Amino acid sequence: MADVSKWPLFSLLSAQDSASIRQACVFGTSANEALYITHDNEVYAFGLNCSNCLGIGDSASTMVPKKLDCLNGKKVVSLSYGSGPHVLLVTEEGQLYGWGHNGYSQLGNGTTNLEMSPVLVSTNLQNKRVIQVACGSHHSVALTHDGEVFSWGYNNCGQVGSGSTSNQPTPRRVSGCLLNKVVVSVACGQTATMAVTDNGEVFSWGYNGNGQLGLGRNGNYLTPCRIEALQRVCILQVVCGYAHALALTDEGLLYAWGANTYGQLGTGNMSNQPTPVQIMAEKERIVEIAACHSTHTSAAKTHSGQVYTWGQCRGQSIVIPHLTHFSCTDDVFACFATPSVMWRLLSMGLLDLATSYCENRLKRLCQHIIKRGITVENAFSLLSAAVRYDAEDLEEFCFRFCVNHLTEVTQTAAFWQVDGNMLKEFICRASRCGAFKN
Repeated sequence: MADVSKWPLFSLLSAQDSASIRQACVFGTSANEALYITHDNEVYAFGLNCSNCLGIGDSASTMVPKKLDCLNGKKVVSLSYGSGPHVLLVTEEGQLYGWGHNGYSQLGNGTTNLEMSPVLVSTNLQNKRVIQVACGSHHSVALTHDGEVFSWGYNNCGQVGSGSTSNQPTPRRVSGCLLNKVVVSVACGQTATMAVTDNGEVFSWGYNGNGQLGLGRNGNYLTPCRIEALQRVCILQVVCGYAHALALTDEGLLYAWGANTYGQLGTGNMSNQPTPVQIMAEKERIVEIAACHSTHTSAAKTHSGQVYTWGQCRGQSIVIPHLTHFSCTDDVFACFATPSVMWRLLSMGLLDLATSYCENRLKRLCQHIIKRGITVENAFSLLSAAVRYDAEDLEEFCFRFCVNHLTEVTQTAAFWQVDGNMLKEFICRASRCGAFKN
């Protein structure tokens, strides 16, 4: 079951509806809209319905979840939302759907007409398999399985990356410095865009009034430009806040840059930073970072599971990372962010992560994240997921970890809850490795 209890909006649901949730997202200018996907891959929406962003076919608010029939049976792999709001959703087959506000063509369907129901976004994406989508305030970015980036929508600051400031009505491939690069993830601030390549480089473009592009110099950039200050490190993850950004390296180091009005950079002051600066250097290895384009809040999770937050937190400005009692970064945004939106599509377990690991170009990225996040408590669950999805390299890593921590692992609930055949196979394999010798 999805842990959505910290978001008040979900208190409207019955216990039966709550138990059916596999993925969820709270969004909107006041966090008054929500979408969720069930274990049967049915998509439901409820809430205020500003700009028809629920996609339910009409403009009425609803406290009762309504099904988006055209998405019935389609497994969702990525979802993002803008400030209008507009919503974009990617299915497992690589199809892209959009609905809601469209005043700047941010839905990518070639019009500026508001859409009350999901529409397929296909222009220039035929024969392309989309694997991730990211939304800024009024622009949109899609990443394909081949590592290509497409963007469209509002372009007043060059955030579409087309080389001009004209709005882009349909998806257009972002070229320039990205032309011969393989991109593995994308992220958007309000009016800025970031891309991470398979070799750990970061490129940025769009509005740069607060230094959020990390380039060390002023002025907007209409095409992608590599962040040179990060060239000596390998970046695994980048997230964007309203006007700031965070980056995580393969060694668990954390960098921040951009606007700092609320202390969202975690540097101990409120001065903007036009180039990346390392923060939390005295802490243990970081395994996850979080930010959202509609907030000034930042969060990070360490290897041991400690969750920190900083920036705008319920009206206060926290300038130094503050240790919370939470176990995940999602809870930070539920309890501290303004508005209390979700920074990502909230997924309910290891199998969703394993699916991403095995099925798209984020394979290498997810491998690093999973390996760095393995613990005694989750090791056997990760091993089971790796076996199920034929992730051989991850399976070997998890197996070795379990054998090396055999006594502790066999005392966890995950070990004894696993399928009997899986348990038997593990015992036989571990025995062949000499794990049970005196």
